[in-house]
Amino acid sequence: MRKLLGAVDRIAVALWAGGLWVVGFLVAPLLFRHAPDRQIAGDLAGTMFTAMSFVGLGCATYLLVYRVANDGLRALRQPMFWVVIGMVALVIAGQFGVQPILAGLKEQALPRQVMESVFRDRFATWHGVASILYLVESALAAGLVLLSGKAR
Repeated sequence: MRKLLGAVDRIAVALWAGGLWVVGFLVAPLLFRHAPDRQIAGDLAGTMFTAMSFVGLGCATYLLVYRVANDGLRALRQPMFWVVIGMVALVIAGQFGVQPILAGLKEQALPRQVMESVFRDRFATWHGVASILYLVESALAAGLVLLSGKAR
């Protein structure tokens, strides 16, 4: 059973990190390059980013519970534990802080697309904040992969 739980730990790291990188640095750019409309590309990318946020929260829950169950309070002294906490904080800030602002700006812009409205600059600023949060989370994911290779 211990081997299985350890394998699930490594799978959770791979799923979260790999998903972040594939969606953010491969799929989303390809959508914006090849979709017939930027609005459609943005909507699809947003849906995928939301899905990755919830995948990340699920993976984080497992990773944290597994560490604490396996190592007790010593888990709090492990860098991997704190990298996961940092990534969770970024997911929460992006998904429940920035994304509602972006959605609100899109809604206020209707019937126009937000980038063709008076909300364009504010949307671009908040989109930049979301991008920075995602970039930092993706960098921490690299650290998580490296740390998971050292653990166990």
